[in-house]
Amino acid sequence: MEYRDFGNTDLRCSAVGFGTWEMGTTQYGEIDIQDAVHAVQMAIDHGITLFDTAEVYGPYTSEELLQKGLGDRRKDVVVVTKVGFTFHDDPNLQGDNAISGRNASPAYITDRTEGCLRRLNTDYIDLMLIHWPDHKTPHEETIGALEALKTAGKIRHYGVSNYNVQMMTECEQYGHLTANQVGYNMFDRRMEAQVLPYCLQQGIGYMAYGSLGFGLLTGAFTPETSFVEWDWRSRGSAFGLPLFESDNFLKELRVVEWLKELAGGYNKSVPQLAIAWLLGNPAVTVGLVGMRNERELKENVAAVDWRLTESDRAEIDRIFAEEGVSTYVDAEQAT
Repeated sequence: MEYRDFGNTDLRCSAVGFGTWEMGTTQYGEIDIQDAVHAVQMAIDHGITLFDTAEVYGPYTSEELLQKGLGDRRKDVVVVTKVGFTFHDDPNLQGDNAISGRNASPAYITDRTEGCLRRLNTDYIDLMLIHWPDHKTPHEETIGALEALKTAGKIRHYGVSNYNVQMMTECEQYGHLTANQVGYNMFDRRMEAQVLPYCLQQGIGYMAYGSLGFGLLTGAFTPETSFVEWDWRSRGSAFGLPLFESDNFLKELRVVEWLKELAGGYNKSVPQLAIAWLLGNPAVTVGLVGMRNERELKENVAAVDWRLTESDRAEIDRIFAEEGVSTYVDAEQAT
């Protein structure tokens, strides 16, 4: 396993991180809970040291299951969680239906941090992120609260998720962001224009979610693939991009077939190609990947040592262009 520093901080983690959105069980794919919990322990055994969760995954289920999976090995890993959503009072609401808005005010994120600590059964969070921008709360107030949590020992580092360059620049006036977590993969390259270069220049770590294109780059989808109603992909849109709308989906599957050939020439898989492509960007600290079982875990870890050549990357771009599939480099970031 390769290990990387978050920008210019002392926080260090494995280049592949364990993403736990699926462990929320209410928004993103169907999993075997026992297999997923067991996969956490196996991931540590294979050198993975970063585990990413959020209170909104479930809500709360992912944090609870991650805690169960980590057990007494919590001290050996970097735990990342996220706050900033508000929820309806009805406890029967799950997934996206439970969300009522955003709130990154000092009192709110301080209170929500206590809930994360309790569910994760830990005295501190290694990296606390604000999940989405709260456009009503000044960044100065949010960063001030995070600094206070850091001083109190509740969190070791803080950062943001889904923030653009203007927002990060404002935040940096009042403290230093350890990380920004935003989607990035072959099918969504919006961050290449501004966010990735900014993070690299400013010494801010970059966490890529959706590393496997939210399933598109697993090689498991077919033209007949459909999603259950509660799976967010059933709506067709992926964070503002029409990746799962029918016509686009079919084109993307043709791209994946070509990628299978390219990867196969190296005796590798499409997920391994996707991870190697992602980690080849010098601004990327960690690529987050969901891992439901030991097979997926071993496959993902094996991709870390693969270095794509410039000709490999050019061939990937040629495939996209030939199939008429956009990479959305110039599209607006969803905030």
